[in-house]
Amino acid sequence: MTQTPETLCHALLDAAQKAGADSADAMAAEGSSLSIEVREGALEHAERSEGVDIGLRVFVGQRQAQVSSSDTRPETLTAMAERAVAMAKEAPEDPYAGLADPAQLAKSWDLDALEMADPSAEPAPDQLQQDALAAESACAAIDGISQVQSAAAGYGRHDIHMAASNGFSGGYARTSRSISCVGIAGTGTGMERDYDGDSRIYQTDLRSAEEIGRTAGERAIERVNARRPKTGAYPVLFDERISSSLIGHLLGAANGASVARGSSWLKDSLGAQILPEAFSVIEDPLRPRVSGSRPFDGEGLPTQRRAIVDKGVLTGWTMDLASARKLGLESTGNAARGIGSVPSPSNWNIALTQGQQTREELLRDMGTGLLVTSMIGSTINPNTGDYSRGASGFWVENGEIQYPVNEVTIAGNLLDMLKTLVAANDARTHLSRVVPSLLVEGLTLAGE
Repeated sequence: MTQTPETLCHALLDAAQKAGADSADAMAAEGSSLSIEVREGALEHAERSEGVDIGLRVFVGQRQAQVSSSDTRPETLTAMAERAVAMAKEAPEDPYAGLADPAQLAKSWDLDALEMADPSAEPAPDQLQQDALAAESACAAIDGISQVQSAAAGYGRHDIHMAASNGFSGGYARTSRSISCVGIAGTGTGMERDYDGDSRIYQTDLRSAEEIGRTAGERAIERVNARRPKTGAYPVLFDERISSSLIGHLLGAANGASVARGSSWLKDSLGAQILPEAFSVIEDPLRPRVSGSRPFDGEGLPTQRRAIVDKGVLTGWTMDLASARKLGLESTGNAARGIGSVPSPSNWNIALTQGQQTREELLRDMGTGLLVTSMIGSTINPNTGDYSRGASGFWVENGEIQYPVNEVTIAGNLLDMLKTLVAANDARTHLSRVVPSLLVEGLTLAGE
């Protein structure tokens, strides 16, 4: 009989019970991926992978252990279970570890409504190669592009199943289709690069390869002859491409595991105003055709739409079962896990309230300051929210872009920064994180 992810999960649970586990959960993923890269009009790299990965978590009292493998032979499942139980017996007790109560589990879901997997056939390698070549050609055709660093196209499909001794059993399939391109402009030490790309669940939703290549080239050209701005305090406009990082820092601080450890700069802000009143942060894991959607979390609990921030007020933490138990609260259905890792809190699809103005109108209103289009590195103090990141982008004077800039450091405090946000209306609604360009007042720029 063919071993499906579902049958593998139940075989692992049976093996765990026979090995002496008090309870257990299992996860199996069967997947394939295909990626094609081209360079100078010829195939540079082609890679296809197929495989099955399995993971088992067992509990012996309040002790737990996790094991994983890519070998699905029956004798391996038995050995995994025996090893996991032996490991659990040696592990320290964790008063917060354990499976969900059966009453908490997701009972039903509509996978068709979520559209997490494209039913169309897997693209042929030739089709992916043609997409990569088209992106490369469009990028190279931009006047001033010295070379195309990379152009690639890919496809992947994964079938995932989870089961647990508390009665939960569920799974789903997920597909992805992508095109990307990186262009380089200038020569010698003056070379600059930029990129564009798109990744979708449904192939028909994907932007054209020509548009992606052309945009990558145009962005690279715009960065040539960059210089460092003057040091000082200025408004900073975070472009839509990278603005979600600001909300990501907020989400990280509202993570139940961080709060339970006491290492969150938001730990004392529950019920407090942390964003302007016009802003809400909505999590919705049930959006169709979005990569972060899922009907249940990594512990079998139903996912749900919720407001993490409602009209500027922080309403709650993002929790799995363990962090919720530590905090004396209920899980929010946000447990994420990998084949070889235990659950931990994570966010799914996030959307920040969009503003009324275009990005160009925000540029006009900011007067003199910095438009940030890419960032590198990150120094965030988890306890205070002090923020420092390297950035590059464009200098703005009198509301208009003047010249590209690089090698600048942006510094501030996230608690203060988030309270001054002004949003544009340019967020891409198909992304898992729907965050528009964001203007922040009074950040310190370290340039020349």
